[in-house]
Amino acid sequence: MDAPFRLTSLAHGGGCGCKLAPSVLQQLLGGALGAAIPRPFERLLVGTETGDDAAVWRLEGDTCVIATTDFFMPIVDDPRDFGRIAATNAISDIYAMGGTPLMALAILGVPMDKIPLGAVREILAGGAEICQEAGIPVAGGHSIDSPEPIYGLAVIGTCKAQQLRRNSTARAGDALILTKPIGVGVYSAALKKGALSEAGYAEMIATTTQLNRIGAALALEPDVHAMTDVTGFGLLGHALEVARGSALAIELDLAKIPYLPQAEALARDGYVTGASTRNWASYSESVVAPADLPLWRRHLLTDPQTSGGLLVACATKSANRFLNEICSAGHLDAAIVGVLELGSAQIVLTERC
Repeated sequence: MDAPFRLTSLAHGGGCGCKLAPSVLQQLLGGALGAAIPRPFERLLVGTETGDDAAVWRLEGDTCVIATTDFFMPIVDDPRDFGRIAATNAISDIYAMGGTPLMALAILGVPMDKIPLGAVREILAGGAEICQEAGIPVAGGHSIDSPEPIYGLAVIGTCKAQQLRRNSTARAGDALILTKPIGVGVYSAALKKGALSEAGYAEMIATTTQLNRIGAALALEPDVHAMTDVTGFGLLGHALEVARGSALAIELDLAKIPYLPQAEALARDGYVTGASTRNWASYSESVVAPADLPLWRRHLLTDPQTSGGLLVACATKSANRFLNEICSAGHLDAAIVGVLELGSAQIVLTERC
């Protein structure tokens, strides 16, 4: 954590909390972007229509190319950790679609008059370290001198057409599994204010640099019907994308949702991000919550996750088997957090325990 300067002090936001609010993004994608496409592309299997994690193009036969890009401003002060987190987050989109990554291109913007050259090298080295762990090269990239530091990747992957998993193909009766605990945004807010312990920082780095490669394995299972990853819109926002895309309701069990160890205490103490409030304002009309839902819990449910876990919709009969496989792959806090039901596309919060 020791750094000669505060990397986060050079940016107005950090991590996936930098994302545009869901309501703003919906307005943008519903307008000029769609109108600019003069004709349908039959081989474009996944585009912007459901807010999925990546674009997918079908080649000859049953092979598909998956393309994504993700970048953001620093969420931590250590340059190498920043690079590692950003790379893990970008590669996650490929896994969330059921694919295997092939290669990455680096995206870098830095204020060269404010950041030492050695720190920039550390950012790039952190990203390359995660790419090596994922078994892919950083094959190139692009860099600019920018007012605020930005780093991320464009990632290319592949999958067979039958292994492609979208966020819009869940089925009524499916169980919903979350593979990582939530609370990264709360931890980042505490870090910026000097209130995150060394143990808390270690917890934050451990979860944000854990690859979601289990997604590629789950996509081989016919009983896994839909997947997405949980990032800047928070658990509620990304669950709502699944509900809307699948035209189903999702019931989330508040008692089953896993949190990072210090997340509740930090949220109770007010360490929350502005993105959490923006998220709630964007989609609260589609959330049915208990009247006594405490504010700290609402903040965690909308907490922007940087390099968060996967949401997996699967047949209920196989849910426990998949959960065991996910835990065996190192996601020890994974849990079955809800169920998909017939009904209007909304999130219903309950507490069964």
